[in-house]
Amino acid sequence: QVQLAESGGGLVQAGGSLRLSCAASGMIFSITTMGWYRQAPGKQRDLVAIITSGGSTHYTDAVKGRFTIFKDNSKNTLHLQMNSLKSEDTAVYYCWYGGSSRSYWGQGTQVTVSS
Repeated sequence: QVQLAESGGGLVQAGGSLRLSCAASGMIFSITTMGWYRQAPGKQRDLVAIITSGGSTHYTDAVKGRFTIFKDNSKNTLHLQMNSLKSEDTAVYYCWYGGSSRSYWGQGTQVTVSS
């Protein structure tokens, strides 16, 4: 079955960087569309970035120019490189996979940016 396991979250000062990873199994990783969402306390879960099976990427305006989503097909791992972090980036970050009949989510990893 599909399994997604995030790692790489933590506490970082504003202006710093973090790289999130999502180890995936149970699908043909190289042809998947995957993404990252985040949910801040008291707010809904929102899309951060997505990468299609063809390698096209899309970012929410708030992270454009600062975050980069990419896949390592040799390791079945999705990454989110986050630079120039801001306090408003504080949230639980979730890995997402769009399957043929349903969505799959990881357990989430906390990112806290101190100002």
